[in-house]
Amino acid sequence: MSHGLLEGAMPLFRKEVLRFWKVAFQTVAAPVLTAVLYLLIFGHVLEDHVEALPGVGYTSFLIPGLVMMSVLQNAFANSSSSLVQSKITGNLVFLLVTPLSHWAWFVAYVGASAVRGMVVGLGVLVVTVWFAPLQLAEPWWIVVFAALGAGMLGALGLIAGLWAEKFDQMAAFQNFIIMPMTFLSGVFYSVHSLPGVWQAVSHLNPFFYMIDGFRRGFFGVSDSSPWLSLAVVGASFVVVSAIALRLLAIGYKIRH
Repeated sequence: MSHGLLEGAMPLFRKEVLRFWKVAFQTVAAPVLTAVLYLLIFGHVLEDHVEALPGVGYTSFLIPGLVMMSVLQNAFANSSSSLVQSKITGNLVFLLVTPLSHWAWFVAYVGASAVRGMVVGLGVLVVTVWFAPLQLAEPWWIVVFAALGAGMLGALGLIAGLWAEKFDQMAAFQNFIIMPMTFLSGVFYSVHSLPGVWQAVSHLNPFFYMIDGFRRGFFGVSDSSPWLSLAVVGASFVVVSAIALRLLAIGYKIRH
């Protein structure tokens, strides 16, 4: 990829980061509070009744899942909301008249989405780690799956933002696709506790592999092989990114 393809990506990236940072109370603090409430409610109720992983308390098990769920949801929200807002307010035209390539758009939007997802995830981890002990058994998996997950959901948000023409369409995408896939990915439970049919269904969900691989970095154990999780998440990231780049290249729903 030549330098020319990415020229102008950095100013757009900075603009997107500043966009969410200027309202950090809403875009960062609120998701952290939501995750803490999940932890307080589910951890308090189930701590003495559920052992999701051998030798791991339920609250400890829950924290990495909440961190990764926050990363994914906020990475998606950043790119999707930015594009839809630009369409509705009409300021998208100021980007269309620039000589930015589709690669520059992709890197800027996905990069800023990953930053927001990681900032929120780190905030959730810093606040919730006081509630239960955590290990760092294989920390490289934490970094790999957090980065791939944030990038994939940033690219998926880009697709949703290109497709949606108003906020309720974007909300439908989030509520009927993103939310079910995150909540049914093993955030609150181990898939080994499910009946056989639902275990098989869970293994078709790429979000399961993101969260399972991320949790592996803390405890050194997981429901699935981390290498299988890496292959599934890596392939999903490539496919979603290719679709987003193609839609940007043809100007899908932004050049009319």
